[in-house]
Amino acid sequence: MGGEEVSNKQVILRDFVTGFPKESDFHVRTSSICLKLPQSSKNGVLVKNLFLSCDPYMRILMLQAYVPFPIDSFTPGSVIYGYGVARVLESREPNLKEGDLVWGVTGWEEYSVIEETQKLFKIQHLDVPLSYYTGILGMPGVTAYFGFYDVCCPKKGESVFVSAASGAVGQLVGQFAKLLGCYVVGSAGTQPKIELLKNKFGFDEAFNYKEEPNLDAALKRYFPKGIDIYFENVGGKMLDAVLGNMSIHGRIAVCGMISQYNLENTEGVHNLLNIVLQRIRMQGFECFDYYHRYSEFLDAVLPLIRAGKLSYVEDIADGLNAGPAALVGLFSGRNVGKQVVAVSAQSCN
Repeated sequence: MGGEEVSNKQVILRDFVTGFPKESDFHVRTSSICLKLPQSSKNGVLVKNLFLSCDPYMRILMLQAYVPFPIDSFTPGSVIYGYGVARVLESREPNLKEGDLVWGVTGWEEYSVIEETQKLFKIQHLDVPLSYYTGILGMPGVTAYFGFYDVCCPKKGESVFVSAASGAVGQLVGQFAKLLGCYVVGSAGTQPKIELLKNKFGFDEAFNYKEEPNLDAALKRYFPKGIDIYFENVGGKMLDAVLGNMSIHGRIAVCGMISQYNLENTEGVHNLLNIVLQRIRMQGFECFDYYHRYSEFLDAVLPLIRAGKLSYVEDIADGLNAGPAALVGLFSGRNVGKQVVAVSAQSCN
């Protein structure tokens, strides 16, 4: 028997993007969907999407050029996709049933059919906001936790610098470092974000990089003895300045380079010799490398949330119509905290 036919609002990419993405690079359309899995689906699930995550890596998926990334690039004229939280409406996956809540990669639309169910995580803990599974308990949380503890190999008392520190990942890295007993400084692009870093997340210091005429001098001011750990989210001029201020045997975890994503000609880095002279270890990593340790991550982070030892700030846009503006706003720093799209008003209930 056929299922109910309902409308399905979707966010569509018009064409590949060069330069800074604009709202006009997307459009919101309404199609229809049958609320029943197609006959061809073997292990798929039909879901109602509740929350969608806006993340900087999505800019890479808008490029026409091939990028060796674990998530396929968007297709012009089709629905974009990313991490989200959803409710299962029908399932042919034995480990998921109707009513289950999941997080993972889904479409930017009201309803989606997901075939790669092995990449979905069943949500077991419902005593925290569901939207947290787009952030602190989802991909950004896994990125922050393992990027800091596994890649940076921190020790109590070390000096830690976090760029883009008020974002989904940065705000967590700074708090993990403070819980370990490190000295922590963050950079951000507005005064309200600076206040957030110091007053909400407990950073020792924070500075507005836009107001610093000389990034090298700014880092020397906050790290007169050098930076032991740099959690890299920005790239470009910031990375260059950091390389000139690292301590001997310093570690750099390269999580992202948001300053470069919209440039047709990316900026060069000049202080690479310091990697040799200071014996710096600089390592890129991806969250996908650590998903098999997700239960370990939950065991560590959930108690901190419940005990009030970790704060998390979200910037929630209401409805799919607000989705393009929310996503594009990441690249101008419009968001304060983790940018999330609530698919409908019911998502927040």
